[in-house]
Amino acid sequence: MKGLTTEMKEQVRSALIAYRSNYPTLNRAAESLQGVSSATVSQLCNGKYELISDEMFIRIASQIGFAFDSWNLHEGKTFKEITFTLSDAQSYKNVTWIVGDAGCGKTTAAIEYRRTHRNVFYILCSEDMRRSDFVREIAKQVGAPTDTTNLRDMLENAISMISFLGNPLLIFDEGDKLTDSVFNYFISIYNRLEGHSGIVFLSTDYIKRRMEAGLRYNKKGYKEINSRIGRRFFDVSPTEENDIYAICQANNLTDRADIEEVLKDAKRSDNDLRRVKRCIHRQKRIIEARMRKGGSNE
Repeated sequence: MKGLTTEMKEQVRSALIAYRSNYPTLNRAAESLQGVSSATVSQLCNGKYELISDEMFIRIASQIGFAFDSWNLHEGKTFKEITFTLSDAQSYKNVTWIVGDAGCGKTTAAIEYRRTHRNVFYILCSEDMRRSDFVREIAKQVGAPTDTTNLRDMLENAISMISFLGNPLLIFDEGDKLTDSVFNYFISIYNRLEGHSGIVFLSTDYIKRRMEAGLRYNKKGYKEINSRIGRRFFDVSPTEENDIYAICQANNLTDRADIEEVLKDAKRSDNDLRRVKRCIHRQKRIIEARMRKGGSNE
């Protein structure tokens, strides 16, 4: 990426101000960001960023859900289903597990919901997460202190902060990647947060097979998890051709022949929206190159 323009920096600043409003204090907001000091957050929010490097702007942007690429979000059926489910969980403090194909837009919808709603915290799960990593990530996202080695104290601080908020929501993306040990440990966290916070997991349908196996072999924790999500998963609608057509239109790709190229590519990837985004950008670059050579896009 070339050097950031003043306009780009102002966009990051505006996004950071919105992100900071999700926390009771500026220090708590800074606690949630990896490698970012409270002084830096304060300077940037106040528009005093002359000495802040582009690398720091990019680091902050990547953690608060701000993207530098030119992309217009299309709120299709899947997006609306996920948004409704997140809103329902936040309002009524439900526990829900959303299931959808890889690349159907789960993460995009979750991050956008976090961006536009207060007291929403997004945690990306991974296969190598231990219990301590899981608790530390929750604490970091809610702005609780993480400078202690005592796991119980860290969890106590995080739960206290979450419980203090009005209608908080925890979103665990790729929750099916959590190990059985962390899975089981989550139950004790949930028991402390029941009635205080909404909780939503997002994953592919692999979790269904894993849950079936866990219940069949009476593996520790699976009955409890299954009970807490209401013994059912919420399946979102798959991405359809008309969704991709609308995404093209929303991002100024309007020529039918160009859209057809995107649709053909999408079909080969089971309508994976990550692939669709790359294909739209590629098609727009082809159009730009054609125009520079004096050609036409008619």
